[in-house]
Amino acid sequence: MDSITTLLRNRGFKVTPQRLAIYKVLVNTRSHPSAEMIFNDLQPVYPTMSLATVYKTIEILQELGLVQRLNVGEDSFRYDAIVDTHPHIRCLGCGRVDDLEEVDSQEFVKSIDETTSYKITGQQFYFFGYCPVCQKQKKHQN
Repeated sequence: MDSITTLLRNRGFKVTPQRLAIYKVLVNTRSHPSAEMIFNDLQPVYPTMSLATVYKTIEILQELGLVQRLNVGEDSFRYDAIVDTHPHIRCLGCGRVDDLEEVDSQEFVKSIDETTSYKITGQQFYFFGYCPVCQKQKKHQN
């Protein structure tokens, strides 16, 4: 947490307990929460914190390169504190989002870079399916 405090200060941002708590939630979860999920998680500890504070903090964290925004086909974005390039998979039954760390997408990205006239500046891969729990609960149709 010392490094985030230093980084915020060096970039001219106020260091508040709420900002640190929001970052801590993101660093300590693999669930890729939305801003609303983070807000609901922290509401008991910070009852006066607004949803706008969560969104503003996430925006700052993105600007600092500490968080990436995920658009996994829902009404709101999800966020991930693992900012290196990696694919994600979302369950269509329960909405769970997982990292696909075992999948190396670099060769595919390299192929796109070599076969198009585009200058590739970034990418995000999303896969969709049903998690093992939803498969067992049959929250999908064959």
